[in-house]
Amino acid sequence: MDWLGEEMGSVSKVPHETREVQFKEKVVIKSNGKELTFTLVDTPGIATKIDYKEFIGFDIPLKEAKVRAKEATKGVIEAIKWLDEMDCVLVVLDASVNPYSQVNITIIGNLAARDIPVLIVANKVDVKKANIKKVEAAFPQYPVIGISAKKGTNMEEFYEKLFEVIK
Repeated sequence: MDWLGEEMGSVSKVPHETREVQFKEKVVIKSNGKELTFTLVDTPGIATKIDYKEFIGFDIPLKEAKVRAKEATKGVIEAIKWLDEMDCVLVVLDASVNPYSQVNITIIGNLAARDIPVLIVANKVDVKKANIKKVEAAFPQYPVIGISAKKGTNMEEFYEKLFEVIK
C-alpha cells in the first residue's frame, strides 16, 4: 500500500514480483504540522544476479520463469536509471537478514556516488530475528529507522526521520 492506502503493486514470496518502475505523483504526507508533497517511485528490487531457476523453485513453469527473469533484469536496469532523477531515496532493507550483502553495498555505493540523501528503512522489526543495530553498523553514514510495514510500527518516527533527511 502507498501513503494513500492504495495498492501500488503486488507482493508475494516470489522474488522480483515488482519488475517495472511504478510511480504516483502528488502524494502528500502530513505529520506533526509538517507537510511533504512528492512523487512516490517504487522500483524493482536491485539485484546483482537474476536466474530463471530461482522462479522454478516457486512452481513457475520454465517458459514463464525465463520471461520473468528477463523482465526482472530489465526492471533492475530501469531502477538504476531512475536514481538520476531522485531527490531522496528510501532504501528498504529486511532487518531480519544480514545487511552486509553485495546488493546492499552496491546500492549504497551507487547512491553515495550520486550524492543523493538516503534514509535506510529497516523493515520487519516485528520479526524476532530483526536486528536494527546490525543495519546501523553496516551503514553508519546514513540514518536508520526501524519499522514494520506490515503492522504500521514506528510510522510517526519514520515520518520525522524522513523530514529530517530531506530538510
